[in-house]
Amino acid sequence: MIQIKNLTKEWNTKGKNLTAIENINLSINKGEFVSIIGPSGCGKTTLLKLIAGLIKPTSGEIIVNGELSKRNSIKKLSVVFQNPVLLPWRNVLENVNLSLELDSGLKSSVTDKIRLVGLSSFKQHYPKELSGGMQKRVSLARALVLNPELLLMDEPFGALDELNRNKLNLELLKIHRRLNPTILFVTHSISEAIFLSDKIVILSDCPAKIKDVVEIRLPKKRTIELKETKKFQDYVKCVRQKIS
Repeated sequence: MIQIKNLTKEWNTKGKNLTAIENINLSINKGEFVSIIGPSGCGKTTLLKLIAGLIKPTSGEIIVNGELSKRNSIKKLSVVFQNPVLLPWRNVLENVNLSLELDSGLKSSVTDKIRLVGLSSFKQHYPKELSGGMQKRVSLARALVLNPELLLMDEPFGALDELNRNKLNLELLKIHRRLNPTILFVTHSISEAIFLSDKIVILSDCPAKIKDVVEIRLPKKRTIELKETKKFQDYVKCVRQKIS
């Protein structure tokens, strides 16, 4: 699905080159759930933007489904940001439908995606009438309405309390099992990364390099109680040690 080869990204700041990402090599299989974790400011969001084709690498290449990644080259790609970015004058149905309005060639069921994120009873509600967690669900439904093969998520649940975060983690896993997109998920939470992922990519401090890739061998169908098991806690300890 995704092949990243010798990827480097430099920024020119005040006449000086700052290396954000240096010589990253990574393979991601179709349908995998991969979390990216590392210190704040290490380049996690930059890596997502490079994969999405929103910015160009300084050197190296990203191949998605056999094609070089560049702006508008990846079909069936969706991005979910930390901020839901909902239009306040549009209700849930209209916000989710926005992607289809922007691309008339797309065909999808808006109501099905709203139901999938558990908001069927709130289709006519406006953003100001929704909780923070519900706004995140709308943002996710808007991304899913594109029927993406590749879903990039940049700390989408970072601002939520633990209860709502757990609920959305469970919903996301259900969606992943049903639709089977390839998901790249940026998070600062070690526990969240382990709970959601097939594997975790651990980045170093800036300039970001891959310190390690940890395979997560836990049951596909996961419950919150899994976090209390010794095996889960062993993964937490392992990943924490590799980050530090």
